[in-house]
Amino acid sequence: MEYFNLPETTRVNRVVPKNAFDKYTNSKQKKRFTDVVQRISWTNKLSKDTINLRKGGVEEIQLFQIELKVKDDIRDLQEIIDKSIPYPLVFILQFQKEVLVSCAKKHAHPINEDHAVVDWVFRSGWHPVTDKRYVLNLKKDLGFVIHDLCLQLSGRKGASNVSFEYLIEFQQKKHSLENEITRLENAMAKAKQFNKKVDLNTQLIVTKKELEKLLAI
Repeated sequence: MEYFNLPETTRVNRVVPKNAFDKYTNSKQKKRFTDVVQRISWTNKLSKDTINLRKGGVEEIQLFQIELKVKDDIRDLQEIIDKSIPYPLVFILQFQKEVLVSCAKKHAHPINEDHAVVDWVFRSGWHPVTDKRYVLNLKKDLGFVIHDLCLQLSGRKGASNVSFEYLIEFQQKKHSLENEITRLENAMAKAKQFNKKVDLNTQLIVTKKELEKLLAI
């Protein structure tokens, strides 16, 4: 499956054995890789040598396609892969005819230069494989390419001049409010006292307005 229309010079198309990450996993995580993941492929490499773009603070960008046996949330497994590779990774998860795109902002480990620390993960929802709504804009430099993709995944495409720090703060607030809305809705469904329902509904209205205000910025 070709999600991003990238130059032939970037192709790697190499299968990555699931046990390549064994030294970073415990027995439970090893089993997760076996049970959930069908195949991991290193599909493309974006670097000065393959697309003739300046680094812009980024040595290279690697694209990994992960075919799943079941439609599952594998953020835990992606984090293991992300931590084991010091370069930015773009993941294309595939289950049948659906895909999910994600990319993490990360920085080098302060002690082990071969490891990375994940700051935040930007991710899309599941969508049809034919609906290629995200693009890799091969412009300016590699730093721009990865920042632009994270902008797209964050839903802040119009805010091209904002920093990663702003994007992460925005995502954290958004997720916090969404989680609070879910909590309040669940609490309302369980509440039996009328006064309690009214109180929860008032909180829910306020929280939804906060989310609307945040998304309108």
